[in-house]
Amino acid sequence: MTEAGPQETTRVTPARAIARAVLARRGARLGLAWIALVALLAVFAPFLASSQPLLVAGEGGIASPVLEHLGPEDGALLGAFLAALAGWRLRRRPRAAVVAAAGLLAVALVASLTQLEPPRLVAHEQPRQAVAAGEWDWAVWAPIPWSPGDYLRDHGHTGLEAPLEAAPERIHWLGTEAGGSDLLAGMIHATRVALGIGLVATGIALAIGVVIGGFMGYFSGVVDILGMRVVEVVEAIPTLFLLLIFVAFFGRDLYLMMVIIGLTSWSVYARYVRAEFLKLRQQEYVQAAVVAGLPLRSILFRHMLPNGMAPVLVTASFGVASAILAEATLSFLGLGPVDTPTWGRMLDQAVQSSTFNWWMALFPGGAIFCTVFAYNLLGEALRDAMDSEAD
Repeated sequence: MTEAGPQETTRVTPARAIARAVLARRGARLGLAWIALVALLAVFAPFLASSQPLLVAGEGGIASPVLEHLGPEDGALLGAFLAALAGWRLRRRPRAAVVAAAGLLAVALVASLTQLEPPRLVAHEQPRQAVAAGEWDWAVWAPIPWSPGDYLRDHGHTGLEAPLEAAPERIHWLGTEAGGSDLLAGMIHATRVALGIGLVATGIALAIGVVIGGFMGYFSGVVDILGMRVVEVVEAIPTLFLLLIFVAFFGRDLYLMMVIIGLTSWSVYARYVRAEFLKLRQQEYVQAAVVAGLPLRSILFRHMLPNGMAPVLVTASFGVASAILAEATLSFLGLGPVDTPTWGRMLDQAVQSSTFNWWMALFPGGAIFCTVFAYNLLGEALRDAMDSEAD
């Protein structure tokens, strides 16, 4: 008779327990599913909606016109997607996951900036004319064979058209915009603005707030007093009016909007980190790290920060939603990016020439609502999970 061996037990870390609690909520799963859909659309937008064929065959062999029109931002997003996949596959080895993801992202950024240079002037109707003239043997088109800037000049004058009301040779599932471009193609490419401005602006605010809040909470005293005065000054600055001023002086630059939103919204993260560090600095493991002579960066960011990030992550999910709403508001007012499709600018076209264009209100407005609501659902689930874990 053989003795049963010891059963292997899987250690459940607090982070894994919180993740399981979040995923157990239906609202959080729905929110994550929508965010994942938006991210996938943003990454693969050039291959989902483009006037350039994916593949063509002619006398010169098989070519891919869509790859020739990719820009640095396209390569960067694809590199970020591959880096995320590598990190997920190596999730059981955190250090290897971080190294692999960082390496892939760095290579993708360098390759994108040095190798990808799309044509400055693009004739969207040229591929269709080439197919009609028989210059290619065959062509494989994207699921949505229109680019956001394709105004269908080869089809004559086009303008706002309701869904499925165009001629049979050009089907627009969600209708067209004021210039005649396909609305669905514009919405797919606009996911990049929604995803980018939310994550980049929140990332900037989070980095600044964590550093300043960490120093205030750890040192307290004079550093805390001076830091809180700076926080109060930043909180008194109206973000929307500051954005309007910078847009008036420096133009409608999307990256400038990201930086301004990030620089004016870090104070809330600084407050949370400060409160957590004031509590954690009295813990025994922190005092032991100080007595052991560990460097300050190790004490702050290796020992204290992981245990004080719970409320900050909850606030960050709401911060992403706020950044998306800020950009949509500017675009709706006509002060958003000019050459980049955004949901807010599309929503502004709902009323043109005193007529209500329902499709321009329903689809872009619904996308804004669903994205903001998804981040709020995720934030609520994170907060509830962390509260239950603390209890």
